[in-house]
Amino acid sequence: MKRLLLSFSLCLCFVVSPARLIGGLVYSDSTYTPLPDARCVLTLDDKEVASTVTAPNGIFYFNTPIKEALVLEIDKEGYSGTVIIAEAGGNDLDLGQIALTPASVLGEITVNATQVIQSKGRTIVYPSTSDVNASGSTLSLLQKLPLAGLDANPVNRSLSVMNGSPMILINGVPATMDDVNSLNPKDILKIEYSYVTPARYADKGKSGFIAFTLKEREDGGQIYAWGRGAVTTAFVDANIKASYHQGPSQFSLLYTPSWRNYQDVYDSKTEAYIGDDGFRVDLESRNRSPFNYLNQTVSLKYDYIPSNRTLFSARFAATPYSSKHRSIADNIDSYLGDYTTDNKQKSKSFSPTLDLFLRRDFDEHNSLEVNMVGSLSSSEYRRDNTYIFADGSVQSYLNYVNNSRRSLITEVSYIHYFNQSTSLSGGVQNTLSHNTNDYLTDNTKPTLTENNNYIYARIAKQFSKVYLTASTGAKMFWTRNDELHRHYIRNLSQLMASWYISPKWMLEASFQYTPSIPSLAAVTDHAVQTSPYLWANGNPDLKVSENFTYGLAASFQYKKFTAILMSTLSDNKNTVFTDLTYMGAGQFISQSVNAGKDITSKNRIQLKVSELYGFGANASFGVDYYHTCVGAWKYNLTSFSGSVNVWWNKGPYTISYYRLFPGKYLNAYVWGKRENNDILTFEYKPDKHWTLGVQWFYMFESKGTKYPAESFSPVNPYISQRYIKDNSNMVVLSATYTADFGALFKRNTRRSLENKDSGSSLLQN
Repeated sequence: MKRLLLSFSLCLCFVVSPARLIGGLVYSDSTYTPLPDARCVLTLDDKEVASTVTAPNGIFYFNTPIKEALVLEIDKEGYSGTVIIAEAGGNDLDLGQIALTPASVLGEITVNATQVIQSKGRTIVYPSTSDVNASGSTLSLLQKLPLAGLDANPVNRSLSVMNGSPMILINGVPATMDDVNSLNPKDILKIEYSYVTPARYADKGKSGFIAFTLKEREDGGQIYAWGRGAVTTAFVDANIKASYHQGPSQFSLLYTPSWRNYQDVYDSKTEAYIGDDGFRVDLESRNRSPFNYLNQTVSLKYDYIPSNRTLFSARFAATPYSSKHRSIADNIDSYLGDYTTDNKQKSKSFSPTLDLFLRRDFDEHNSLEVNMVGSLSSSEYRRDNTYIFADGSVQSYLNYVNNSRRSLITEVSYIHYFNQSTSLSGGVQNTLSHNTNDYLTDNTKPTLTENNNYIYARIAKQFSKVYLTASTGAKMFWTRNDELHRHYIRNLSQLMASWYISPKWMLEASFQYTPSIPSLAAVTDHAVQTSPYLWANGNPDLKVSENFTYGLAASFQYKKFTAILMSTLSDNKNTVFTDLTYMGAGQFISQSVNAGKDITSKNRIQLKVSELYGFGANASFGVDYYHTCVGAWKYNLTSFSGSVNVWWNKGPYTISYYRLFPGKYLNAYVWGKRENNDILTFEYKPDKHWTLGVQWFYMFESKGTKYPAESFSPVNPYISQRYIKDNSNMVVLSATYTADFGALFKRNTRRSLENKDSGSSLLQN
């Protein structure tokens, strides 16, 4: 009823006033009644531009010609105050229902509590001061927030949504994990999140959506430097970022290196190769598998914003990468006898990219975005497998290939706002690429090309407490591998309904249909022998896999407590997995094939409580069910998983503990277990510039990181285990330094196109 009254009142005000309308309804979260005479003040650059008080029904509104972002402060005697950012733009802005907490209820609990708002299919979180003070990094902050399905992993510094990588935006600009890891938590104003991937990103292989809005600053510069390294292990990560803004221009430089050199890595495997003509060989191996890699990302970005309606952005990025892997093993072979293997693998790549972007808001109702990305990448891959037999004979198998790729990605997106509750958007995306693989071992040089087009349309509508979205699109994909041509046309569709029952309760349902078209690497027809028994090749006959996903989520919020329940059901057709086929004469071939049936049900409950005398906790528990059919073979798997994050903050000191309880997964014949990890962290902030930390990784884990797996394949059954002992009981030191020279002004402009070339035509074995 309150929502209906608010909508009616604001609509009436809109009719009588041509200025921009900003309004909402203020109520008490203890009695759920409107609050009259609450003082509402709009400010711009710390200067008051308008003020009013709420009416007896709790409603307030402002008519203002100002289109810049405004700060709204709401206060009432006997209640905690609140601050809300009214975003820039010319559209009317309905801030919805705004809760104030009676001061008498707060006791010793911090007044500045985290605000969680459910709006238009997204969870919007305004982090509290206490959560920010207890977070030495953005990932640490995300661990403390009630975001359904989001996993923030502080070990590998990554984000995942339902085991996939989310679409990330910062101030509306598409971003990477390097950008996220270079954010200071104190600079974050709000976070918008959805476990459902928006329609415009459905063809990018993303899972979920997360957008950061940063606090505004004035002209000046900023430096952010973070680094960590292990005391006894070759383990180093860093983020170094420098930014400067002056007038309509902003420059930023980012450098992100990551280095590992692990020697205590051990693999064991017991397997068999079984042919349909009675041929069988049983193998047992014990390996030491050291590896090292160095990954570096350097990017230079320039933004030009001559007005609130225009943004031009140019970004140049380069990513040099190199890695080496080695496997030294003793093998017991029932067919060839005992022998040793010395397998070496090395690779290096260089990927420069130029990204040009233009956004133009024609008026309050129409906006256009144009994006063009060009990349020129090259890579070198070499694998030497050497078999040394008891009689002194040696067999070697070499895969040596150079790859070059040129690509051009263009995208145009348009959105029209009919009014505050209804919008229509659409766009077209195109990817052209040319790939050359130079197989140096047999002097073959196939050329592969692709032309990928994606056209989509999306409509969204608010009906009182229910928000509905529907989208559909067409993906048209053409590939050519020398004389082999493959054409695909598939639909992509999505439906979502969000029901905001009350300020405490929210219910959401969703449906997604997403086909997965085989990559160029998966269909590349070039066989390479890798062992006395095994060959590897692509599969030109690979079918398109299709995924039907149904989701249901519910959330409950009461003061400092949040509970989230979510469940998804995925029905996958023609799921792709790697399998072995017997070719005869004791030879087998490994290639991607399609499974007959794959059904996965994932269920999770998440509980969060915080700001209790400096303490907080965020825990989740999951139950997953897998059902897979490959031909006549069927298998069911039930998996349990969970995570817990507990923290305590007092002044400059923070102590936190994170533990992941990994669950099993099933992929066709193979089940495995996800990576285990835990961290005990102590952080100290001696001043506003420095944060010093000590972390204890993989506590009491003598074998470090563990990766068990088992295959029930009738052709290649196996049991395997990997241990990375370098990670066991690892002590890591970290330091963060931030400094502002003036204040870096980040305009609240939006950029929501994200294009980058991550495709590959290289089949590595």
